[in-house]
Amino acid sequence: MHVVVLLKQTFDTEEKIVINEGKVEEDGVKFVINPYDEYAVEEALRLKEAHGGTVTVVSAGPERAAEALRTALAMGADEAVRIATEAIDTDEYGISRLLAAFLQTQNFDLILGGNFSVDNGAGQVAVRLAKLLTLPHVSSITQLSVNGERATAVRDAEGDAETLEVALPAVMTAQQGLNEPRYPSLPGIMKAKKKPFRELTLTDLGLSDSEIAPRTQRLGLSLPPARQAGKLLAGSPAEQAAELVRLLRTEAKVI
Repeated sequence: MHVVVLLKQTFDTEEKIVINEGKVEEDGVKFVINPYDEYAVEEALRLKEAHGGTVTVVSAGPERAAEALRTALAMGADEAVRIATEAIDTDEYGISRLLAAFLQTQNFDLILGGNFSVDNGAGQVAVRLAKLLTLPHVSSITQLSVNGERATAVRDAEGDAETLEVALPAVMTAQQGLNEPRYPSLPGIMKAKKKPFRELTLTDLGLSDSEIAPRTQRLGLSLPPARQAGKLLAGSPAEQAAELVRLLRTEAKVI
């Protein structure tokens, strides 16, 4: 069984976000595997342990993304692929095209990814990829079992649970609760240094700049306004209610 995991490197969720001239400042920032992608890596490793086969992790990202890929190798993945994006200006549309171009050259049984990334939170790449590869897609899974050429997944449906059975190959995205990711062991870290690690360019994938040109444009990026101190409303309950409505209308501007 060959499982491919889509992996993105993101800010550590404990990092403080600093915006400089409309861009997120990255100097001195700690980067990690996107937490939801980490669930996908763990699930792929469990499937490998149960059914045999290999796990390939792939990321379309800058040079620093190699660190996240090597962490996945240390966890137990067999091979890593980085599609270099240093010279590429694109968005989720373009990233899905890059991944599709690579995966169209591979034989695989299942593609796993995170439900969304904690930096952009778009949750688009896996859905777009499934469309490009003409594969069934199940999002936000919390349970997964594979039996031969079919997989049964339980997905989180905003508080409810849906059970779906799909034919393989398919694309699925992991939700929190799917599993508890393992930590890389020291032997795993040492073995990771000898595992295959490929780096591909746009030319290697046979794509042109126009084919992955972004379909969205960011108009601005800013931090939310600083949280203000609370207010204590005086007077009778009726007076407090009237004052609250006034503040919501004139200051908060939510009604």
